[in-house]
Amino acid sequence: MNNVVLMGRLTRDPDVRYTQGNNAMCVARYTLAVDRPKRKDQESQADFISCVAFGKSGEFAEKYLHKGTKMVITGRIQTGSYTNKDGQKVYTSDVVIGSQEFAESKPSGTQEQVASDGFMSIPDNVDDPYLPFN
Repeated sequence: MNNVVLMGRLTRDPDVRYTQGNNAMCVARYTLAVDRPKRKDQESQADFISCVAFGKSGEFAEKYLHKGTKMVITGRIQTGSYTNKDGQKVYTSDVVIGSQEFAESKPSGTQEQVASDGFMSIPDNVDDPYLPFN
């Protein structure tokens, strides 16, 4: 079984591109800094995991993710290789994202206001197809 679950922070804003052709698809790449378990008398260490999201997941990353965002992702490891312009073979390892969720709420002091009923107020002029209501 090839299943990965990671929690970490984006090291930079996602790199987003769209494929060519009639059925253009969003491809978003980002790197998660995932903390390693800390041992006594040892400095904190992290692994930097390359992740790629396709289609709607890529569009989500483009719209909502930015450097420092803490995420929980699930997916699968995919390996590959290519020959670079110098003729050297380069091996790759990515996590292909199946699902991604925010791991923490937004810090206070953001521009969005939350009403007393717990819902965020959305301006009337917002036309977003991903909102479940108008």
